[in-house]
Amino acid sequence: MAAGRSDQQTGGVSRRGFLTAAAGAAALAGLGWAPAQAIPFGDVRATLPAPPAFPDGIALVQQGYENWAQEIRFDQVWTCTPRDALDVVRLANWAHANGYRLRPRGTMHGWSPLTLEAGQNVDRVLLVDTMARLNAVAVDPAGAAEGRATVTAGAGATVETILTELQAHGLGWANAPAIGGLTIAGVLAIDAHGATLPADGESALPGASFGSLSNLVTAMTAVVWDDAAGRYELREFSRADVAIRPLLTHLGRSFVTSVTLQAGPNYRLRCESVTDIPWRELFAPAGAPGRTFESYVARSGRVEAIWFPFTETPWLKVWTPTPVKPPQSREVTGPYNYRYSDNIPQAVTDPLGLITRGIGSATPLFGQAQFATIASGLAATGTADLWGWSKDVLFYLRATTLRMNAGGGVVITRRSNIARVINEFTGWHHRRQQELQAAGRFPINGPFEVRLCGLDDQGEVTVESAGPPTISALRPRPDHPEWDTAIWMNVVGVPGTPGQAAYFREMELFMRENYSGDYATFRPEWAKGWAFTDRAGHSDAPSIETVIPGTYRDGVPADDNWDTARAAYNAHDPHRIFSNDFLDRLLP
Repeated sequence: MAAGRSDQQTGGVSRRGFLTAAAGAAALAGLGWAPAQAIPFGDVRATLPAPPAFPDGIALVQQGYENWAQEIRFDQVWTCTPRDALDVVRLANWAHANGYRLRPRGTMHGWSPLTLEAGQNVDRVLLVDTMARLNAVAVDPAGAAEGRATVTAGAGATVETILTELQAHGLGWANAPAIGGLTIAGVLAIDAHGATLPADGESALPGASFGSLSNLVTAMTAVVWDDAAGRYELREFSRADVAIRPLLTHLGRSFVTSVTLQAGPNYRLRCESVTDIPWRELFAPAGAPGRTFESYVARSGRVEAIWFPFTETPWLKVWTPTPVKPPQSREVTGPYNYRYSDNIPQAVTDPLGLITRGIGSATPLFGQAQFATIASGLAATGTADLWGWSKDVLFYLRATTLRMNAGGGVVITRRSNIARVINEFTGWHHRRQQELQAAGRFPINGPFEVRLCGLDDQGEVTVESAGPPTISALRPRPDHPEWDTAIWMNVVGVPGTPGQAAYFREMELFMRENYSGDYATFRPEWAKGWAFTDRAGHSDAPSIETVIPGTYRDGVPADDNWDTARAAYNAHDPHRIFSNDFLDRLLP
């Protein structure tokens, strides 16, 4: 097989846009911005008003903040480091008394303005670093054979750290994001997922789930308002408690300090990469012959494709549970195995430089150079056929990869519609790209990406459960029990590309209108770009105030929908110290 895809780590090639860490650093330097050095509380260099009567014993500095797409940037924000969960409670009550807002800070890997909003006033905002001290991980392997093993982690523990500890006990998860360097509280806030769907006839191992990581939660502890005490307190929620459901995916409207998740037996995976299938064959309609996306899903379930602009053959990655190493596979003993993508050749950086200078006609060359680098890199490094423990094969993208904007979302439908859904979108996307090219316009210079996973199936939860996360993108629709599959489709591009936001808006409208009725439903991917206007994401008032909330009212009980989740957040935090202006509009 030819090469395949290494979304992995640096991320240059592929997934969130092929921009490498080096290229990203160069682009950032060109914009004249870099995170400012930490300035301790009380230092004469401080530029923000000093927080009054700040709690003793909690480190406080002014520090820069930058989100994943590099579009939300602040040179200085007050940032504190609590020592434990009780310090977070102290901070919450201090914030309430002094008119401040608290925003948890992890790796800042996100597109959505759920932590800070671009251009907002941060004079009375305090970022709370969860990673320095709230990062303990403890595994309880008891009952592993029945799927009752658990891992308890602090909010700032990374997914990679958690899965490393689980692997040491012979445990793991079926589903995980491609990036291991994300905090567990961060990924649960936006119901993060992986590219894991069962193959035909495959069932989840005890303790595993093919849905979001939120569906693995058995208990969590959060800081909530106590009416009787008149103050914020720690409260533990069990999965059997109906009050936990809005917290399982909360978009940053709550502050979770620790979480317990179920785990299943660890297993071996083979990862094959393929780069010689024409896109019309791979993304063919349902029932078509050949090497189709549909056929790989039937065989392995775990499938992902990256299709660079103005190229003929996508980059396909297929993971297959394989207990014994195939002779032709290369065994790996750690994650992030596509290290060649750390150093992108001049053939890629040259057209990227032209694009960043506004020369859109370099886009076809850029797309072709990205693909050529991947194909040759996989062949040269022997990484087109890998075998190892699930964690080591599923983690392939480092958090330092280059940042690109992303538009798209998830289509919820029945499994038999997979080929139809992808075929309709890729046909539309290709046609629009050709039309825009003919007009001399190149708004999209990054790849189309598609991956799949299951829904938040309560049959996969090994403890008593009150139900799925209320506003998870993977929440099942009771009125459509046949909808069992989530198809994540995104298009990415270099931030600042002329016409990009307008393209994402057009794409979003197409997906919402096309995937509707008894066929499917379309939901946003919370961490990425949505609610586009012609100028920017997260900006369309009708989408934010009406359309998206309506998505979480359709087909679900009135006593467990968007409105009840919003009411729960307001009850847990009536003073809205765990909010920002954007969340005030989305979840008033």
